Amino acid sequence: MEYKRQSPGITPRLIIHGGAGNILPSNLPPEKYKAFHDSLLKILVSTHHFLTSPSSFPLSNSSITSALDTVTFAVTQLEDNPLFNSGHGAVFTRDGVNELEASIMVSKGKKKRGVGLMGLQHVKNPIKLAREMLLRGEEDLDGGNGEHRGHMAIASGAQGHCQLHKHSAEILAQQWGLEMVDPSYYFVQARWDEHIRGLENEKKGYGVATWDEEHFFPQGTCGAVALDCEGVIAVATSTGGLTNKLTGRIGDTPTLGAGFWAEEWEDEYPLKAESILGQSGPALVLSDTLKGLIADCLPNPMVYSPIPNSDVGPGDRVFRSSGMSGTGNGDSFLRMNAVRTASAIARYRGSKSSQKTSLQDAITEISGPGGEMVKSAGDRWRKTGEGEAGIIGLELTVVVDEHGNMKSASSEIVDDYNCGGMYRAAIDKNGKAVMRVWKPGQHEGLEVYDGEGKEYYLRDWLDEKM
Repeated sequence: MEYKRQSPGITPRLIIHGGAGNILPSNLPPEKYKAFHDSLLKILVSTHHFLTSPSSFPLSNSSITSALDTVTFAVTQLEDNPLFNSGHGAVFTRDGVNELEASIMVSKGKKKRGVGLMGLQHVKNPIKLAREMLLRGEEDLDGGNGEHRGHMAIASGAQGHCQLHKHSAEILAQQWGLEMVDPSYYFVQARWDEHIRGLENEKKGYGVATWDEEHFFPQGTCGAVALDCEGVIAVATSTGGLTNKLTGRIGDTPTLGAGFWAEEWEDEYPLKAESILGQSGPALVLSDTLKGLIADCLPNPMVYSPIPNSDVGPGDRVFRSSGMSGTGNGDSFLRMNAVRTASAIARYRGSKSSQKTSLQDAITEISGPGGEMVKSAGDRWRKTGEGEAGIIGLELTVVVDEHGNMKSASSEIVDDYNCGGMYRAAIDKNGKAVMRVWKPGQHEGLEVYDGEGKEYYLRDWLDEKM
């Protein structure tokens, strides 16, 4: 839906993650924690500066920075950082090679909506290739070069395809002028050591080569979700996959709906009077104080309702958008189509009533402690890495009047996970930068991790050159 922006309009939002899994105080010493802490905050703040500044991204022809360009900018930095399981820091397969995956998706505005790439071994920044494939798809699907519309050159935009594998994808990357590298570029000694340790543990009968009870073997991703002032949510995700995965394995990161998703839909909201009359009992109105007391009792501090603060009047329309990036055991995400399932819960549960399900509640149901991902692992939970999951995301609710003018807009950053920890950072509603690996009180001894959950002024982490 295209709506007329009104002042104050939609505030751009941003959250990033660097993977989830068996991340414990016992395997993350404070000095290593600091490296993740500082890297995530620098990437977050530089990307937020990019999001809120006039666009200068290559191929952009707009004065406004898009959510699509923003998530590409963020994930490119994550791919270049050897701490994270993507790009330069990608994990190794059982055969000792790197096979990279990436994906990108928008809630609206592009015909392909989302694309996924897999098996890459020569593209320096897979997320840039995903962005190009999404953008160039506009010409394919507008100009008669879709899947069933006759002959076309492969260089144009991958036709109407949403997924490409290995050689075909890398041919496009070369033709589009993206930076190519020798496979040795991806080598990081720490990743190689994890690869060898996993294989040795498996040989000794200590479990599987992809997961360890004591150590953190990366099986997650890195990703970003952004909301721009046009009301578009974009999500970008990039990974090397599971440590010691089979060569040729395809995970959730390049699979639409499994490891990434974004969409917009129109909600049905009965008028306030109709909603009260339709209740079987007396209407219950909670005071702000009581709401706060109840919220304090809940496991996630980010409790909110997707229902707009303003009343929905006659002729008004309500639009909601979601965008999510998942991280963890990709095969579990695939079996559940996890992030699309979370979005579907938010979209369809209570779809014809005023009792909507928030995206936060939906992802907690999927990836929170004891949620559907944990249940999917069965008795293999905490033995193979199956079911370990984390999801970050954004939800937007916009109310427009009968003339298409925006009446209100509210957004929420969401996240939850069911495992040892999840590297993540976001700009909160106070405009401060916050990084976390764990939930408050999740483990003992977290006080030694300086900066965990601290609100920082953005200027403290912004490069002076920017």
